[in-house]
Amino acid sequence: MLNGLLGKKIGMTQFFNEEGERIPVTVVQTGPVTVIQKKTVEKDGYQAVQVGFSEIAKSKERNVTKPLKGHFGEQKPTKLLQEFKVDNIEEVEVGQSFDVSLFEKGEIVDVSGTSKGRGFSGVMKRHNFAGGPAAHGHRFNRGTGSIGQSASPAKIFKNKKMAGQYGNVRVTVQGLEIVDVNKDLNVLLIKGAIPGPNGRFVEVRKTAKG
Repeated sequence: MLNGLLGKKIGMTQFFNEEGERIPVTVVQTGPVTVIQKKTVEKDGYQAVQVGFSEIAKSKERNVTKPLKGHFGEQKPTKLLQEFKVDNIEEVEVGQSFDVSLFEKGEIVDVSGTSKGRGFSGVMKRHNFAGGPAAHGHRFNRGTGSIGQSASPAKIFKNKKMAGQYGNVRVTVQGLEIVDVNKDLNVLLIKGAIPGPNGRFVEVRKTAKG
């Protein structure tokens, strides 16, 4: 079996368990994914399975390049390709599908995705700086403040917290619990928040920390 699936973040809501407790959850449409290629130790030097998720619409298939069409072979082209580890590659065949039934209620997973891009941001937004006084006539306010030294060493040290690109990076949140599994809708309810905006693709993997 695969150690994870691809999915799409739908949004956040609340879930009430048997005890009546209200739990904040993220709704993730997980799978189904189709096996596109098998990676073997003999040919590729490692063992994994490449799967495709979210089929490309018929009207958009003209945008798929010929090399990619050849790679997909008899399978329908998808928007996303990703590799996952597999216990026994001999049990997996090209064209085989895996859905949300791969996971169980109460299972712990790691979710990876791309965080929201916030563009060029100042130090208060990017690094939670307190900022300066906002009194009338004060020039500091939201500025960075002193960033270097005087004559010695007369440079700015690397990794100094400054304004710059914020967000739009790969983030993995570990140890999240699956609160519920809806096999009819291919949906997972995962406790807590996961990276990225609604509609962004994510990877849901069985936790790496046993």
